[in-house]
Amino acid sequence: MSNLPSSQPSDQPGRKPRVALVFGGRSSEHGVSVVTAASVLRAIDRSKYDVLPIGITTDGRWALTSDDPDRMAITDRRMPTVEQVTDHDGTVVLPVDPANREVVYSEPGLVPKALGDVDVVFPVLHGPYGEDGTLQGLLELSGVPYVGAGVLASAVGMDKEYMKRVFISFGLPVGPYLVIRPRDWENDREAARRGVVEFAADHGWPLFVKPARAGSSMGISKVEDASGLDEAIEEARRHDPKVIIESLLRGREIECGVLEFEDGPRASLPAEIPPVTAHDFYDFEAKYIDSAEGIVPAPLTPEQTAEVQRLAVAAFDSVSCEGLVRADFFLLDSGEFVINEINTMPGFTPISMYPRMWQESGVGYPELVDKLIQAALRRRTGLR
Repeated sequence: MSNLPSSQPSDQPGRKPRVALVFGGRSSEHGVSVVTAASVLRAIDRSKYDVLPIGITTDGRWALTSDDPDRMAITDRRMPTVEQVTDHDGTVVLPVDPANREVVYSEPGLVPKALGDVDVVFPVLHGPYGEDGTLQGLLELSGVPYVGAGVLASAVGMDKEYMKRVFISFGLPVGPYLVIRPRDWENDREAARRGVVEFAADHGWPLFVKPARAGSSMGISKVEDASGLDEAIEEARRHDPKVIIESLLRGREIECGVLEFEDGPRASLPAEIPPVTAHDFYDFEAKYIDSAEGIVPAPLTPEQTAEVQRLAVAAFDSVSCEGLVRADFFLLDSGEFVINEINTMPGFTPISMYPRMWQESGVGYPELVDKLIQAALRRRTGLR
């Protein structure tokens, strides 16, 4: 245990705020989270913050990990894992007492060791068990401030059905969709299929079949006709038993970042995702393996830029978000913007669209990381 971080008392004069960077997790987006964590480790100002990297393994163990971002890179088109950067066999335990923010490291057969107080958690988990309100609820119980959306906004931002319902209630433009709940598919597949075919009769083929609560384009299929439905639904259900069906929206893919400043949320310059010729759509491999290039800033008119920025901030506010959001839109051939979804913890490597949009808006990657930590330190947990 000689390589463990030293404990720092919370009352130590001049002590730098300690940031627990939590990454990995049990979702299918585990590897994306590890790559994001590497970028944050490189960017965070070590003269201003102490950093405690904590990885959650694919089976859910909280582990003390290496502080070396080079070990967290994509290698031979394979995503990294927390297991690859964990040098210890023990478990990290966050406090559950709001009066105590001390993190403890426990290893079988050895006396538990205090790793010091944590002032703020920077969770860079993507997908279920981290981006969906579960980790946020734990941190609320612990009374530890954290970067990003709270419990409600995280849960709504992860569930595409309820996200769209909230958007509609706030008057935001949303495309046609249909939901297949677990019992719909398990109890009467024929009726579920018939519902999809009727939906396609109204809105046309192809359709996109998606897990309702997943991100990074995991489990998404583009279906050209009814013959491909079963396979696509089963693929989506590998990630989430609830499935959402969306019609094809013909137009340009536009993204916009929102960041919380001291005076409130502001929108970045938008970006455009051009058609990906080597892929059927902007899927996981296009995003992370082949690094498909977006256009920043998007070639829009000043009026279009202002409108998508307005809609992005409205989407941020509609779910009571905090910290950051990436809002994804379609600019239809008619000239109307339709919001597709938001990401409360978007891809966060320097080449990811969210940091690139802010880079073009005058906020570089290290400053972006700093602003998110400072926003978290200003907030309190709970209802205070």
